[in-house]
Amino acid sequence: MAAPVPASVWSVDPRTGKPREQVAVEATPEEIDQTVRSAHAVRTALADRTRRAAFLRAAADLLDESAGHVIEAADAETALGPGRLTGELARTTYQLRSFADIVDEGAYLDIVINHADAAQTPPWPDLRRLKVPLGVVAVYAASNFPLAFSVPGGDTASALAAGCPVVVKAHPDHPATSELCVDALHRAAERAGLPGEVVQLVHGFDAGVELVRHPLVTAAGFTGSVRGGRALFDAAAARPHPIPFHGELGSLNPVVVTEAAAVERAEQIGEGLAGSMTLGVGQFCTKPGLVLAPAGANGDRLLKTLTHEVSEVEAGVLLDHRMRDAYVAGVRERAGLPDVEAPVTPGAGGAHTVGAGFLSVPAARLAAEGPHDLLLEECFGPVTVVARYTDEAEITAVLSRLPGNLTATLQLSTAEAGDPAGRGAELLAVLTPLAGRVLVNGWPTGVAVAPAQQHGGPYPATTSTSTSVGSTAIERWLRPVAYQSTPAALLPAELHDANPLGLPRRVDGRMEPGPTEQAPTAP
Repeated sequence: MAAPVPASVWSVDPRTGKPREQVAVEATPEEIDQTVRSAHAVRTALADRTRRAAFLRAAADLLDESAGHVIEAADAETALGPGRLTGELARTTYQLRSFADIVDEGAYLDIVINHADAAQTPPWPDLRRLKVPLGVVAVYAASNFPLAFSVPGGDTASALAAGCPVVVKAHPDHPATSELCVDALHRAAERAGLPGEVVQLVHGFDAGVELVRHPLVTAAGFTGSVRGGRALFDAAAARPHPIPFHGELGSLNPVVVTEAAAVERAEQIGEGLAGSMTLGVGQFCTKPGLVLAPAGANGDRLLKTLTHEVSEVEAGVLLDHRMRDAYVAGVRERAGLPDVEAPVTPGAGGAHTVGAGFLSVPAARLAAEGPHDLLLEECFGPVTVVARYTDEAEITAVLSRLPGNLTATLQLSTAEAGDPAGRGAELLAVLTPLAGRVLVNGWPTGVAVAPAQQHGGPYPATTSTSTSVGSTAIERWLRPVAYQSTPAALLPAELHDANPLGLPRRVDGRMEPGPTEQAPTAP
């Protein structure tokens, strides 16, 4: 019997639903095996930190040089618009350069040296610890960020920075963009004197499953749906040798508006909420999907502003027609529940577009299990649910039923924000267990790429406690190794007493900065 012909991979215009061009074919199991093995074979090429950092900077430079072509392709495949994509490309190249700086600094190695100490009880042997790369990492590209969370995105950048080869499973919504980006990465590798196999691209649904099951894949990073992510997570755990699966699966991102905050600035909150929930046609993973707002006159002021602002939002194009159909069906089902009102009806905006809107429901409907639990599930697109509470007990009851989230937001009055023992502090304590990032008097859309950032939260927001944004994202692809009583001649250079690489480290309990750092001045 002849082998099956691999399926074609087409680039599709979401504005029309029509195919643009054939980009590739879906990878076969044999091709996945070959790809992973070739990545594994070149892993030692990434051991040189200087070359690794040069690779990341070259990748950023080449993507900047190709900006016109990359943005044009990404817009044609996602309809996100040149403005949004220009900003996303800047974020992507910043991430690459930022991780290059992290590699140069070397603090991520977390070097600790304890010399032998017979005075301890029991005595200490000589112990020296650092972190080493895991090996080949599988990265699953996201639909809604064709650059920053896809082929050249944060998962890829952080894994390469850690010294791990990467195999990316392209998202079917932007295959042409993916091919352009991997070409830039291959040229960057060549410029840095590295083999192109350190980062590779495959296409196809089945390819994603084969990838996470491959015995030489040591970890995976995923951004996508709960259903798809959970299937891959389970496959990673079911392997004979389970691997870490760092998946971002979905998030409701609750917002609590106190009565005092609504009294003080209901209109401002309504305007900010409208902008946040409709940003990018509601396709941000940090979109506020549930808002607890007071019933009564002050809550009415908030809803009046929200109604006006959302009504002014033009219909938009979602990333693909499958998502559009899911959005239209999802908001219709939610709007049909008892006591649910639609001050601005979300749904189809045209043959290829969707209209923004929001739903309103008494918070008491969400305080106990029932059909309204559907409102506590993420609906991807420009819609949010405003739950009107009549007392503080309803706030607590609804929050107690929420799953884990990427973010949680608290809108407080000026007085509440300044009272360390008041209601604001109480609500902050309630929200903290629910999310990885807690905001006060802000909006969650927009994730700063900063060292202190945490983009990850309790399940199902993510499948681990790690972050996929910020400098500590590199920790996902490393594991610590301790060398005990090892002769100096056999130790890695990073652990030599003379510190020939000039790395920051902790020796016998005292921090020793690298040569480019300033030691703290004594007070």
